[in-house]
Amino acid sequence: MKIVLQRVHSAEVAVDGNIISSISRGLLILLGIASEDDGEQIPWLAKKITELRIFPDNEGKMNLSVRDVQGEILLVSQFTLCASIERGRRPDFFTAAESVKAEKMYEEFARELEKNGTIPKLGSFGAYMKISLVNDGPVTFVLER
Repeated sequence: MKIVLQRVHSAEVAVDGNIISSISRGLLILLGIASEDDGEQIPWLAKKITELRIFPDNEGKMNLSVRDVQGEILLVSQFTLCASIERGRRPDFFTAAESVKAEKMYEEFARELEKNGTIPKLGSFGAYMKISLVNDGPVTFVLER
């Protein structure tokens, strides 16, 4: 699994011109699920994300988690994170999980975030989405497991 994690002031997902999910202060998670992923990494990643101290405390130091600040999470599936761009000029997606498996793991990831204390808002799996965000910092991390 590959995750791009962004601390945001706000973020929203639109499909066909309609906003389907939005959050205020919190985290935007772009989740790439590879064909080799088996779900074993989901509990560790969800716990890591909800406990990661990347929000500022009263002194401006990154010392608080998304739970500590009562932040929200927007979870968006993004198979392009699993693309190979090593050769040629067009990415290939052979390493991305097939749709049925990826959707199941995406939903499992959402449930695991909820178990860790934060109910995520979701994108629309497999849809063409437009994502808008106001990055905070910017603070962006990449997690792989």
